Amino acid sequence: MSERKTKRSIPGALIAAACILILAAFALILIVPSSREVFKTLSSEHPYIMGFIKFALLATIGEILALRIKKKEWALPVLVVPRIIIWGLIGIAITFMMKFFSNGVSAMMEKGLLPNPPEGFWRSLLRAFFTAALMNLCFGPVFMAFHKCTDKYLELRASGVSKPGLKGVIESIDWHGFVSFTLFKTIPLFWIPAHTLTFMLPSEYQVIVAAALSIALGIILSLKK
Repeated sequence: MSERKTKRSIPGALIAAACILILAAFALILIVPSSREVFKTLSSEHPYIMGFIKFALLATIGEILALRIKKKEWALPVLVVPRIIIWGLIGIAITFMMKFFSNGVSAMMEKGLLPNPPEGFWRSLLRAFFTAALMNLCFGPVFMAFHKCTDKYLELRASGVSKPGLKGVIESIDWHGFVSFTLFKTIPLFWIPAHTLTFMLPSEYQVIVAAALSIALGIILSLKK
């Protein structure tokens, strides 16, 4: 069945209800003490599986909400199943990178390679800021460019281009807009401050908050358009 037919067969009300139920389920899990403990345990023992699930669901909902703002109706993104898988894989990469940069910054602070004030709030804030800044300045552009390419590839496939190829994908992307807005504006004005707050949280909640931030970014991008 084609993507167009698939989208027509799913009523907008059902899509909206599914999004609300998924968000409510995540909220309920984090609110109820018993389920919250299970969530924390699973996030600690199976970080990559949980990272895949969190991003696959929450980031996809972010795209759906962005479409809702842009088109004034509930609809699924084109080729939604591959998008879910891609977001899940991105979730695994981000889970790894969050641990990588967090532990790396802590080690550098302890060795005196970064400012290291006495233990307390300011030390935690500074560690979170260094982690957020380094992750977004080093890994962020690569991740965003990768997602931009996969997103454009799926758009071209949905528009009828059977084999877009890497050259076709790259030539179809507005790289000026990507650099001027996505890199030069969202990274310093949104991602670094938001991830600074994220890294202030306990580690088991950081990935789900990072995934939830994609919802906010999707809304920001839609409002810009």
